[in-house]
Order: sequence, then C-alpha cells, then structure tokens
Amino acid sequence: MTPLGCSGDLFDAPGATTPLAPQALLLHGFALDLEADLGEWIGAIAARSPFRHMQTPGGQRMSVAMTSCGAAGWISDARGYRYEALDPCRGEPWPPLPELFSALARRAATTAGFAGFDPDACLINRYQSGARMSLHQDRDERDLAQPIVSVSLGLTATFLFGGARRSDRPVRVPLRSGDVVVWGGVSRLAHHGVGPVAAGAHPRFGQYRFNLTFRRAR
Repeated sequence: MTPLGCSGDLFDAPGATTPLAPQALLLHGFALDLEADLGEWIGAIAARSPFRHMQTPGGQRMSVAMTSCGAAGWISDARGYRYEALDPCRGEPWPPLPELFSALARRAATTAGFAGFDPDACLINRYQSGARMSLHQDRDERDLAQPIVSVSLGLTATFLFGGARRSDRPVRVPLRSGDVVVWGGVSRLAHHGVGPVAAGAHPRFGQYRFNLTFRRAR
C-alpha cells in the first residue's frame, strides 16, 4: 500500500490538505513558518519541566520522552493514565501554555472544521531514532467533543491512523516538520500511533522529532 502523501510534491506542499478519515485532516506544512519560535518555546519549557521517559501501568519504559505545559500535564505510571496539575518531578505547576502554541492550535482546529477549540494542555513528545508510539486512543480528556491537534517538528515520522477498534488497519502517512494533524467528531477516538523513527539529522532539530499534542484536558 502506498502511504498517503507520497504521490507527489503537490500533496506535500504547504497549504495542501489530506483527509485521513471523516473529520480527520492532515494540514501539510501548516506550522512550517513557526519552526524557529516553536523550537525556542520547547527549549524553555523543557528547561523548567525536563523531558522524561514515563512508565506504562504495566511497568514498561516508554521509548518516547515527554513533558507538558498548560493547566495540566499527561502522566503515565503504575497508577494509570491521567492528567495532573503539578509536574510530579518538581511538585510544581507545569509551565504555562505559550500564546503562540494556543493560537496555532486554534487556527489549525478552525481550518479543519473545529471552530471554538481552546486547548488548556499540550503534551510534548520527543522521539529519537527507534522511538515509537503504539496504537492508542486519546480518551483521558473530560470533553471528548473537543478535537486533538498534533504538530510535527524535526525528523519525519510515519503516522498510523486507524479506527475505533485497535484491530482496524491504520493508514500510514509520512509527517514532515511543520505538518499538523487534526481529528475529532466521529474520529475523535480513532486509534493512532507512530512507527519507529528513522535516524537522521534535521537542520533545526537535529536527531529529534518533536510532537506537540494539544488537548482540552479539563
């Protein structure tokens, strides 16, 4: 199967869009002109709440390093998956959600048909070579009527976007730096993940891929 977005430069150009499923849209290069500013904010946030490799409830160390900003941060440990107002590594609130982040998320959501989205949390994932994210649903948020906005920066990764059942075969789509995916409505609980990230060097983000995932958590 040919991955979506691989049929030619036309479909990868900034401003182009690719539907992944009903009410799920890939916005090619939507955040490309903000790379430098987004990267600076990631550094500032990580300086206060460092990236860490969390453990699943089953005790497995996640290959993806994570931190958060906003009113709540996403947590995974032996007690399960949840949002908490305090960074457990510091016992203090997570760094505030930058207005640049919020404005980007609102603009992307509106472009994808979800006007009125106002995120209060951003989970920041950092991938190195070999890191991956297994198929899962984002269902820890209180209001599942709100969409998810996901921004890719740095190394290219293969995004897997499936269906309501984990066994549904996902589509595979390359996400490049600056790409944004928005999903909600009938696709809000679609299973999704990221295939192992290949080694490489991005001119701005080096050996990393960063993913900003905006949610309405509270």
